[in-house]
Amino acid sequence: MVQRNRGASSLKLRKPLPMTYQTHIDSTQDLISSYKGTWDGISAESVARMRLQNRFKTGLDIARYTAKIMREDMAAYDADPANYTQSLGCWHGFIGQQKLISIKKHFGTTKRRYLYLSGWMIAALRSDFGPLPDQSMHEKTSVPALIEELYTFLRQADARELGGMFRELDAARGAGNVAREKELLAAIDGYQTHVVPIIADIDAGFGNAEATYLLAKKMIEAGACALQIENQVSDEKQCGHQDGKVTVPHEDFLAKVRACRYAFLELGVEDGIIVTRTDSLGAGLTKQIAVSKTPGDLGDQYNSFLDCEEIDPATARNGDVILNRDGKLLRPKRLPSNLFQFRAGTGEDRCVMDCIASLQNGADLLWIETEKPHIEQIAGMVDRIRAVMPNAKLVYNNSPSFNWTLNFRQQVYDAWVAEGKDVSEYDRAKLMSAEYDASFLADEADERIRTFQRDSAKRAGIFHHLITLPTYHTAALSTDNLAKDYFGDAGMLGYVAGVQRKEIRQGIACVKHQNMSGSDIGDDHKEYFAGEAALKAAGKDNTMNQFSEAA
Repeated sequence: MVQRNRGASSLKLRKPLPMTYQTHIDSTQDLISSYKGTWDGISAESVARMRLQNRFKTGLDIARYTAKIMREDMAAYDADPANYTQSLGCWHGFIGQQKLISIKKHFGTTKRRYLYLSGWMIAALRSDFGPLPDQSMHEKTSVPALIEELYTFLRQADARELGGMFRELDAARGAGNVAREKELLAAIDGYQTHVVPIIADIDAGFGNAEATYLLAKKMIEAGACALQIENQVSDEKQCGHQDGKVTVPHEDFLAKVRACRYAFLELGVEDGIIVTRTDSLGAGLTKQIAVSKTPGDLGDQYNSFLDCEEIDPATARNGDVILNRDGKLLRPKRLPSNLFQFRAGTGEDRCVMDCIASLQNGADLLWIETEKPHIEQIAGMVDRIRAVMPNAKLVYNNSPSFNWTLNFRQQVYDAWVAEGKDVSEYDRAKLMSAEYDASFLADEADERIRTFQRDSAKRAGIFHHLITLPTYHTAALSTDNLAKDYFGDAGMLGYVAGVQRKEIRQGIACVKHQNMSGSDIGDDHKEYFAGEAALKAAGKDNTMNQFSEAA
């Protein structure tokens, strides 16, 4: 008998199945029947359920799926900037999972909502060295590891939610409720996954272009459809909101951009997204002088911003680097660190040049790291970029490094001064003070913060808004509140009133933490594998039943 070979052969010849519940059942039943009774212990419907609960078999499946979503969202934004997208940075798979579960609960769809993977949070929270500054000192493998972890948790969220729908389906059938059965079958076939695009931070590439390519491959294989890379020097990279940033010439950076594109194309993710970030606004230094072959080329433009002094050949010093421009000999100012200095006030011009060069050499989206959230500052640069590249779009960091309250109160203060309004009751330097919280100025500032994403998407070309490390701060804040109460006079009430009661009343799914961690999925599998002999956890004595009215 060669039944196994015949069955395996017929499976290989089978066309890819549509993602419908009944088609999976029918196809699997045909396969089981082909084994002449030896597979009769396998339930075709159980296989269909497991298939639908595991829609994405590899990270590359995820990368291809989510890249298509991002491309569609970019086209929708081009048609109407009201279609901007958003994300929050997540430092653990569970945090990303709960974020998407919450989005589906509150809004019914994950459309235009992504995840962001922050290099800062990996350095601070996920490195084997322990907490580190954001200077690319963490293990590069920790980046693809977090991507894989995030998608593992998102896929488990799918399995958990679909498992609940399958149990409801069984209950409807048991009750003879045909209408409910049809409703559930339609919901299963139209199910929206928790899997969404991740924009993943590859920092400055962790080395040369080859190192960038190798890391990009690992990140894409883990599921990343969008890679964000910055134009700082790799070995002395700094956090975008700290001092001491050093940029590299365009050709060095563009080699890394091409390395990312090669990685996408090699792995068959042809829609892969590359986000090029410029730190030039706050970076006043460069490690090297660019190679220039002809006047006005990219290298010459880069060098034109160097802070130089004209010299006479007779006064040249040993070790001087000399530039010849328009017949003049110029000596770039070199610091004791062996770094070269740009002229003050050239940051915006260099940002614009960086962005145009990136888009002309394969980038899909731009990231301009600014020192404050000011729409007109961003828009001024985007207008100049769009004069050359009309479809330029930004990813923008709504950074926790900004003091949003103070920045926007000062913006309103300045606007009121320009309009001739009386601001005598306000001290501009102290506008963060709580004494202003109930003021008209504070109200207007808060309204500007509330509409910042919508307004800047329309005015400043921002396609994607993200907060890099919000869940770092929320974890610290919620832990502080719990520790203050639980270890204080409130005792156990600090947890019950401050956490569990709110979970129940807000319908937070993980109040049933056993269910969230996969106990019901495990019970389903036990029943598939062992039938009536299965020893299941979800019996009448499971204390999780106390939350039967909770989500």
